[in-house]
Amino acid sequence: IYFGPFEVTNQVFLTTTHSFALVNLKPLLPGHVLVCPKRRHQRLTELSAAELTDLFGAVQRVERMLARHYFPTTTPSSLIPASPSDGSFNIALQDGPEAGQTVSHVHVHVIPRIRGSTAKAAETPTDELYERMADEDGNVGGAHWDREFFPPTAAGYRPRPGGKFPAIEDCDRRPRSMAEMEAEAAVFRRALADMDAELV
Repeated sequence: IYFGPFEVTNQVFLTTTHSFALVNLKPLLPGHVLVCPKRRHQRLTELSAAELTDLFGAVQRVERMLARHYFPTTTPSSLIPASPSDGSFNIALQDGPEAGQTVSHVHVHVIPRIRGSTAKAAETPTDELYERMADEDGNVGGAHWDREFFPPTAAGYRPRPGGKFPAIEDCDRRPRSMAEMEAEAAVFRRALADMDAELV
């Protein structure tokens, strides 16, 4: 399975008729994943109606799974799993390079916001996550390009800026290893299977 030019098969935890979901190489927060159409479309307007419906159906399914995995349940019975309303999500799509898209393949960011942990404080007017998504932290494609074409050296890993993003601000923020991503993808595959079994 390819995300733009990058082979990501081992990072994928969900496939549907027209879409796939994968764990992130450099997640901004725990649970930050991507949902993409299988066909490599650069812009959202290029998707067929079937692909668009499937893509956002996959986003909803991933949200439900992440909620069950990351959100503490607000119900008194531990038999009832958490739902998306037990926390919040950032859902983002950078549609084109001028919007910050660094891999020319439509992808939807799904980021769980855990109350008391990674959620925006209610009293703050803005959310730092938006700034991070628009900065080098959010440069998903740059991380893939760095890993593919600029591997770590004895001098240490030094990511290179990509797209329209400014120079990197945190040179010590490393992409995760394939083993880390495969382990997280396996956890999410099990969580989806458990969710599907309970719905039967």
